[in-house]
Amino acid sequence: MFELPKLKYEYNSLEPFVDAKTMEIHHSKHHQGYINKLNAALDSHADKKDMSLKDLLLQKDSFDSQLQKAVQNHAGGHYNHSLFFDIMSPTPGAMSTELQSQIEADFGSKDNMVEEFFNAAASVFGSGWAWLVKDANGKLSVQKTVNQDNPLTASQTPIMGIDVWEHAYYLKYQNKRPDYIKSFMSVLDWQKVSDNFQS
Repeated sequence: MFELPKLKYEYNSLEPFVDAKTMEIHHSKHHQGYINKLNAALDSHADKKDMSLKDLLLQKDSFDSQLQKAVQNHAGGHYNHSLFFDIMSPTPGAMSTELQSQIEADFGSKDNMVEEFFNAAASVFGSGWAWLVKDANGKLSVQKTVNQDNPLTASQTPIMGIDVWEHAYYLKYQNKRPDYIKSFMSVLDWQKVSDNFQS
């Protein structure tokens, strides 16, 4: 059964950019909630219990409608939050030359990519995510999804994502989503994003 991944930092480690209370609630309540509901949904599907999180998401369209929806929402929530928490750090690392070169090839510059990512995150209607995605050829694109959907497919892999559900920022930033996005960029670990790109 799936378990909540332990964070690499303490709940207060990302302050003042992300406050400790938001981190605690987001990780221990929201992320844990997706895992609990995913495990409950898999209880009656013994043949799916040994599948990886990625395989569940990639094969969800072959499941019955009830399980398909549970996997989309709860496996999606688990996958998305795992990536989100993993790419933040109180001591962010630098971007690799490989990722830098690909960003320059696909966006012209890092600044252009960050601006496109920011605009995507700011323009998600309601709850959802913005992503930096790598395709099978290593080409990068910015995408956005609603709810706990993500762009993961057999040929696309998210390497960076930001949660723009209000539970991710409302205690500190209220309705000021752009301020939250800027703060996220301050704790974004480019070394981890680079590792995701190269894996």
